[in-house]
Amino acid sequence: MAEGKNNLHRALKARHMNMIALGGAIGTGLFLAGGETVSTAGPGGALVAYGFIGIMVFFLMTSLGEMATYLPVSGSFGVYASRYVDKAFGFALGWNYWFNWAITLAAELVAGALIMQYWFPDTPAIVWSATFITILFLLNFMSTRAYGEGEYFFSSMKVITVIVFLVIGTLLIFGVGGTSPGMTNWTIGDAPFVGGIGSIFAIFLIAGFSFQGTELVGIAAGESENPEKNVPKAIKSIFWRILLFYIGSFIVIGTLIPYTDPNLLSSDIENVAMSPFTLIFHRFGFNYAAGFINFIILTAVLSAGNSGLYASTRMLYALAEEGKAPKVFLSVNKRGVPVPALIATAAIGLFAFLTSLVGEGAAYNWLINISGMSGFIAWVGIAVAHYRFRRAFKAQGKSLDAIPYKASLFPFGPLFAFTICIVVMMGQNYGAFIGDEINWYDVAVSYIGIPVFLLTYLGYKWVKGSELIP
Repeated sequence: MAEGKNNLHRALKARHMNMIALGGAIGTGLFLAGGETVSTAGPGGALVAYGFIGIMVFFLMTSLGEMATYLPVSGSFGVYASRYVDKAFGFALGWNYWFNWAITLAAELVAGALIMQYWFPDTPAIVWSATFITILFLLNFMSTRAYGEGEYFFSSMKVITVIVFLVIGTLLIFGVGGTSPGMTNWTIGDAPFVGGIGSIFAIFLIAGFSFQGTELVGIAAGESENPEKNVPKAIKSIFWRILLFYIGSFIVIGTLIPYTDPNLLSSDIENVAMSPFTLIFHRFGFNYAAGFINFIILTAVLSAGNSGLYASTRMLYALAEEGKAPKVFLSVNKRGVPVPALIATAAIGLFAFLTSLVGEGAAYNWLINISGMSGFIAWVGIAVAHYRFRRAFKAQGKSLDAIPYKASLFPFGPLFAFTICIVVMMGQNYGAFIGDEINWYDVAVSYIGIPVFLLTYLGYKWVKGSELIP
């Protein structure tokens, strides 16, 4: 993609790419859901589930990294799906991913307002939501560099907090700053594995959602200063840092807090004092731990909103570039920002947020559930596109030396990632099928994203008559 007056600008440096890759994997799934994870499956079960999903994400990211360095474009895997699988598949993947992040923006506006109630209980939630959408819109409107700097700040706060948590947790484990429980919490009751395979499978679903966002590095590749060098560097760092942060955090939580502690099941945005991070900081003598962790969770929420607005804007731009969205979304200002696409995405996010205020939020809950499945659908799309990309490369007799960065263990990597994604998607709410009667309402709410994707895919095939790329 050449940089010019009407094109996106390559303004993201290596440090931005590293933090976009890393920040996408660290969020409320670690700071809040980490406690429930250990409580449900025990410390050992949490390690197995997150380790397994972490390996799957590594293979997915190397698949995406291979294609993104060979063809660095904004909208990445939507474009790859069109080129290497089927134009209808790329169309459905692109629109679903755009919708996913536009709705995620709305979810983060709701979450951000709830977090602010901790400090300002009397201020209407809509005031904070309006403030946050304004801040995120301006960060994305100013320039790609402004988005990158904003994400660098948000992600840095999360990374520093996890590192400090790991250091403090390690000191406590060795008896510095308090009495060490030793390894007793790994042997009490049913620990380290609680609930067997069923509990570990349930944690697979939580782990999958926790890691969603790591694919943002592929979207950002089209605006990286040096994608051939920066994207592989970011990809390689993802796996080891995610492994260190998640596995290290669960070792600390599992060692210092027994899985039977009722506080682990009480940690959510409205009760941040029960977050395992808060509990362990407090044990070390940090009296303002709850307020500090609440601030870090706020940065995690704003980071997700910032990235969501960026990713969905670029996906809409890429769809317009391929003729799969109105041409007006191709318009770019002199700073390389696709403003019409940005406005449309912010408007949809704002509309979805407003549905949370009407009729007890029933419409909002359906929108969130439609988007929840889209992240996994995107991962399936990456695995399928990469498998087909390599097959096409081989069929045309091209040398793999032409690829700047090669994915690990092909074809095992994409096939493994594809299989795990399908299993996690199918098991998203397997509880609805268990019992005397199937709970069809819960089934519909949980799996609505799949028929929406299929209808988009089949609708494009019917109208355009697209066929599988040979």
